[in-house]
Amino acid sequence: MSKRSQKALPAADLTALRAQIDALDVKLVALINERARIAVQIGRLKAQSGDKPYAPSREIQVYQRVAKLNQGPLPNDAFRSIYREIMSATIAIEHPTRVCYFGQPGSFTHLAARNKFGASVEYIAARDLRDVFLSVTRGHSDYGVVPIENSTEGGVNQSIDLLADTRLKIASEIFLPIHQHLLSNAKLKDIKILYSHPQPFAQCRNWLNGHMGTVERKEVGSTAEAAERASKEPKAGAIAGVLAAEIYGVPIQAENIEDQQDNITRFFVIAEKMADPTGKDKTSLCVVLKDQTGALLKLLEPFHNNGINLTRIESRPSRRKVWEYNFFIDLEGHATDPQVAKTLRDLEARCRHVEILGSYPVASRIPTRADLGTLPSGLKASQSK
Repeated sequence: MSKRSQKALPAADLTALRAQIDALDVKLVALINERARIAVQIGRLKAQSGDKPYAPSREIQVYQRVAKLNQGPLPNDAFRSIYREIMSATIAIEHPTRVCYFGQPGSFTHLAARNKFGASVEYIAARDLRDVFLSVTRGHSDYGVVPIENSTEGGVNQSIDLLADTRLKIASEIFLPIHQHLLSNAKLKDIKILYSHPQPFAQCRNWLNGHMGTVERKEVGSTAEAAERASKEPKAGAIAGVLAAEIYGVPIQAENIEDQQDNITRFFVIAEKMADPTGKDKTSLCVVLKDQTGALLKLLEPFHNNGINLTRIESRPSRRKVWEYNFFIDLEGHATDPQVAKTLRDLEARCRHVEILGSYPVASRIPTRADLGTLPSGLKASQSK
């Protein structure tokens, strides 16, 4: 008997195994639809109280419960992707849901939004960060997705400033690994101008200085816009992600040119309401200090006294008064947690102004293959040309 015949699966066995899969698919389709019908009933109850169908706290609970139920062989990341699309489709049935994101199709914010909300909701691109906030404020979108900080270059100042000027709340956070590539229809030696957003230029500074130090750099609104320009100009290049390269059909001439390989961008989902507590949350604040000696020390003391851990603190000019600064603070815990609530009361007695920007579930920093830039299903390069 040949080795080939020894390894070949008998046709009868193959047919029997496929029949088992077919039978399981019948049950799976019925169960997924039954789950959707129940979710629609929940959506109707939410609508009666004015709540939106997407609930960040419930999303985290579902992912955590599915991970506990999972006994393999599929990894938890696979189930997370499956359930993200199930919930995305269900939300679309409950209520036509619109998500506004910063940038053009193919931007990193677009990718972050897709990874959070799935393929079944409607996406609206906004060329300016302010337009994302206005879209949600005016009811044109249910949620907005904006970049807030990068692990290499720090905070996105315009997003930070806009958070202080809006009544909207942070409902969720997203962490996305960022890999920058140099895209061009020309060879590296023939590129005369490079387009990108200011952040990617900063994130790739060392590589650019070493390989393309004499090439003109021009800042544009997003990496997707940069890729679109490079697709139309024969001697232009762009620094962008693989998703933009695929959408706009521009070849990658140099891969992973970012200076830090663990480059991660954090995004916020903004909405009318913040998330309910999950037991593992963050809260973001905007605080204005009183103009007095020791004001910064007095700001920090309540966190220490109440055992609250700070994960980020940053100052920005308030733009309301000369030399007045807003302090943006992230802390562990939900605004309704007893110790956090006590800390907030203590802060109000010590500071000129304290505003809760939002409480939201702590997001996982674990990257998946989707995080690394896979083209979303149904999105082709020809659609954007």
